[in-house]
Amino acid sequence: MQRSKKTNSLDAQRHSLAHILAAVVLEKFPSGKLGIGPTIENGFYYDFQLPKNLAPEDLKDLEKEMRRLARMNLVFSGKKTTPLAAKKAFAKQPFKLDLIKEFVKEKKALTIYDTIDKRTGKVYFSDLCKGGHVKNTSEINADAFRLTKVAGAYWRGDEKNPQLQRVYGIAFQDKKELEEYLRLQEEAKKRDHRKLGKELGLFTISDEVGPGLPLFYPKGAILRRIVENYITDLQEKRGYMPIWIPHITKGELYKISGHLDKYDAMYPPMDLKGEAKYYLKPMNCPHFMMLYKSLKHSYRDLPVRYVSTTTNYRYEKSGELSGLTRVRSLTQDDCHVFTTPDQIESEINLMLDMIAEVYKTFGFNDFWVRISTHDPKNKEKYIGDPKIWKKSETALTKLIKSRGWKYDIGIGEAAFYGPKLDFIFKDVLGREWQLSTIQLDMNLPKRFELEYIDRKGAKLQPVVIHRAILGSTERFLGILIEHFAGNFPLWLAPVQVKVLAVSDKHNDYARKVYKTLAEAGMRAEMAPSDETLGKRIREAEMQRIPYIAVVGDEEMNKGTVNIRTHGNQPSQGVNSERRVVDFIEDLKQEVKKFIL
Repeated sequence: MQRSKKTNSLDAQRHSLAHILAAVVLEKFPSGKLGIGPTIENGFYYDFQLPKNLAPEDLKDLEKEMRRLARMNLVFSGKKTTPLAAKKAFAKQPFKLDLIKEFVKEKKALTIYDTIDKRTGKVYFSDLCKGGHVKNTSEINADAFRLTKVAGAYWRGDEKNPQLQRVYGIAFQDKKELEEYLRLQEEAKKRDHRKLGKELGLFTISDEVGPGLPLFYPKGAILRRIVENYITDLQEKRGYMPIWIPHITKGELYKISGHLDKYDAMYPPMDLKGEAKYYLKPMNCPHFMMLYKSLKHSYRDLPVRYVSTTTNYRYEKSGELSGLTRVRSLTQDDCHVFTTPDQIESEINLMLDMIAEVYKTFGFNDFWVRISTHDPKNKEKYIGDPKIWKKSETALTKLIKSRGWKYDIGIGEAAFYGPKLDFIFKDVLGREWQLSTIQLDMNLPKRFELEYIDRKGAKLQPVVIHRAILGSTERFLGILIEHFAGNFPLWLAPVQVKVLAVSDKHNDYARKVYKTLAEAGMRAEMAPSDETLGKRIREAEMQRIPYIAVVGDEEMNKGTVNIRTHGNQPSQGVNSERRVVDFIEDLKQEVKKFIL
């Protein structure tokens, strides 16, 4: 079923608040220069060039003035204008003049919106804007918005342009929604994977290594191995075959694929004396194509399902990097399936089954699908025959509809070589993340001249289905850390059990327990007894280790352990005494419930 579209009334309120924000900023700083002020998820922002840097106390004053204006029943009135009139109206606003020049070049209509007090005729603010406002500020709940922060932003996102101050705000229908959002934001700060990654010893980012290039400590490496191995086992049981590909390649490969012309996040080439230019791979598709092409294939061989968990390198802008969720080195559980046209439906259904299973296992049960299609008004952005695009998009839409899953159509969101399915999941805080993707590609096989022999001996072109379940390991781990707030279920926890001896005389028995756990396949640690037991227990709890096994005189005499649990671990209870063999069996059964 298609997702219901939300009313645009809230979007109109947010857009109107952006104008009110600009009005009060110019009132305070008459010489200020205006950038743009669009709506964004949960709110709005406006960019300014101002004579001073705004401080938190400035935001409070601006917010107070915004409320005053919002309660004045101001009217928004728009009218079309000519380029000449627009230039005259914004003669002292260089960034607006820049926009006017662009609009004229692209033959876009020019509209100016005024914010007016109808009683006095006073115009509080005028902006170059295409509209989408409330009719009257009485429609805005003055108690349901807040200015949140100031950040730097380059004009038009280009580091060569002047840096502006971007003032962010949030807005909702009522005060209750605002307060709930703020509560979730505070919870999100506690769950921030960058903070927890440091506290739990999972990963770090070093200036000496470079931004966007995370390094994983042992616990983090174990966590990513658990996740990647789970995916590997899942797909290889279903007939997917592992391959390996190098991390650099000649530029000619990306010329064939079209990436050199269409993809803007590739690192500069390596100029090797006497050789062709080499590139760090930003994606894996061309390598998979060449591997398929290197062998002869009959229709009996298809589908060919190749998978590889491998790292790509993308030159993301430094200002857009964020912990693990936006990096320059990203590891993909990448899959390319080479099929005949009549195998498309069954192959994608196999992928849909796996995606549903994976996210149920990880606790992401609320999701919808964006069917990402090409934009027919922007044909130069894509490669291939429009008829093939239409056929591919129809096939994907049919498959999602048949499952009854919620979906939206994302016009212009397709890859340059084919339409795709993007899976959007909600975490425990209700935030949406795009994770899995399936891309149907009838274009790259043609560019790489891929073939298979049909029943009659004719050479035909296969269809390629690109697929990643996690999307990227790094990004998925960042989301996972925040989803669980570091309190991982037993099967995911890098350390499952911490063994603590009450004193030195119990160390030998503690080591025996630790060895028994390790030999049984449990991920265990043993803490030295040179600190107080209370301190060692607190440290284990801060590390969010699911189970703490304490051993003293009684446990040593009985061959047992005293179990303390952390978080939502279900089975043993606090301070329960168990035989070691029974404790291990309970742990194994708990793990089985998640990954069978």
